[in-house]
Amino acid sequence: MASYPPRMETTGLRERKKRQTRRALSDAAIALFLDRGFDAVSVAEVAAAADVSKPTLFRYFPAKEDLVLHRFADHEAEESRVVAARPEDESPLAALHRHFLDGLARRDPVTGLSDDAGVLAFLRLLYGTPSLVARLYAYQQRSEEALAEALGGGLAARLAAGQIVAVRRVLAEENGRRIAAGESADAVYPDAVAAADLAFRQLTDGLT
Repeated sequence: MASYPPRMETTGLRERKKRQTRRALSDAAIALFLDRGFDAVSVAEVAAAADVSKPTLFRYFPAKEDLVLHRFADHEAEESRVVAARPEDESPLAALHRHFLDGLARRDPVTGLSDDAGVLAFLRLLYGTPSLVARLYAYQQRSEEALAEALGGGLAARLAAGQIVAVRRVLAEENGRRIAAGESADAVYPDAVAAADLAFRQLTDGLT
């Protein structure tokens, strides 16, 4: 019995080390991609820069594109988690609306409302590389499927999930468009909140 807590602690430490290694590999790769372009950098060069072997790198990231999309790992299926964790007296749409507004307030890059130079450079890399865009689309599809399951499954839930994901994407794209045009995140923020309120009000009226 006395050995049980240490085993749990060891497992937790191992998982933290894995996460740290994945982050270090991703950061090393993205630095190279930003400097030279995604297609101009080989996996072998990424492994060498991170001081690991190619087999080791592939154990953490099965595909080269995953080294970039790792930045989105915490956001995959995020909407479904928000719905599942909401208070009993809060509707799914209200929870998602609240969560999106929280993201705007934090200037979360996934809301499009970030004028951080590093974030903007990363987004240019992402959306300027066709293979990464294709990988991002697959990630978005998985998130949409998870949200549909959280909403109860079935055709009605799939239709609702598709509309919700599309609205969030359009809101982020509009915020990102204005940031890319030279506006600051602070300047765009009030309009971004108003647009989110409008969008989720339309969703609530339509889906109800």
